[in-house]
Amino acid sequence: MSSLTDVQANALTQAQHRIQQDLLTALDAFSIPEPLKGAVHHAVMLGGKRVRPALCYATAALKPNANFAAVRRAAVAIEMIHCYSLAHDDLPCMDNDLLRRGQPTCHVAFGEDTALLAGDILQSMAFEILGSRLFDQGPAVNHSIILKQMQILATASSKMVCGQVLDLQAEGKHVDQQVLENIHRNKTGALISAAVMMAAVTVFEGTDQAIPKLREYAQSIGLAFQVQDDILDIISDTEVLGKTAGKDQQVEKSTYPALMGLDKAQAYAQELHDQAFQALAFFGEDAAELNQISQFLLSRKS
Repeated sequence: MSSLTDVQANALTQAQHRIQQDLLTALDAFSIPEPLKGAVHHAVMLGGKRVRPALCYATAALKPNANFAAVRRAAVAIEMIHCYSLAHDDLPCMDNDLLRRGQPTCHVAFGEDTALLAGDILQSMAFEILGSRLFDQGPAVNHSIILKQMQILATASSKMVCGQVLDLQAEGKHVDQQVLENIHRNKTGALISAAVMMAAVTVFEGTDQAIPKLREYAQSIGLAFQVQDDILDIISDTEVLGKTAGKDQQVEKSTYPALMGLDKAQAYAQELHDQAFQALAFFGEDAAELNQISQFLLSRKS
């Protein structure tokens, strides 16, 4: 975090603290037997950037009078889906990674069977949280909003899995940019977009002009996130990343640097971020938190 300005660090750090406590509260609401409980906590509570919850909160900040309990549930739910995906992606049958967030991956710590089940239960827990009244202190949120949130998260989760299949199929192959973008708009971009849109449907009416602008922003930032990930796999190291650096090259993954070269990949990441910032211009100063998080994503080192 030392590379960020104080303002950027404050926006993201506040989100990280908030989601950490909310995740713990949510996990404590479930009765899970050991060793599954330990594996779930390992998959969820080891930290990380918490970008998706931060995007939920920052989107809600566009309308401070929103039902924030529904946004908090959305942030928890999407982070649970993200954590399940990491536990499964790290398995020997997938990416076979041994390190995640600077710690042993879930299957290394708890065994493949328990890690698989931890991912499974996190999926169902995410939707149970969305439909609950966790964090409510006032009137319950409109059921139609809960349904929209569930639809967005379910669609994004399905796209993420499809993207992972396409990603595995592309290993060791030379694919063009259109194919690569189809992979990553699904594998990575869909869940990042969902983080924004789950909050958006909570705070804006369906006909509001803000919705398409936020969708445009989310799609750009979601793809930019993956391009930057591909770049960091080359230019960063394992200690900074908290996961194995150079893994993409080892397994011959299809990446943006492999396709267009490092310099052009970095330029493309900047171009996507510029598109995201242009979409946020619609909101003016109200989008300060989204702008701060976007700046962090552009300059992140891990």
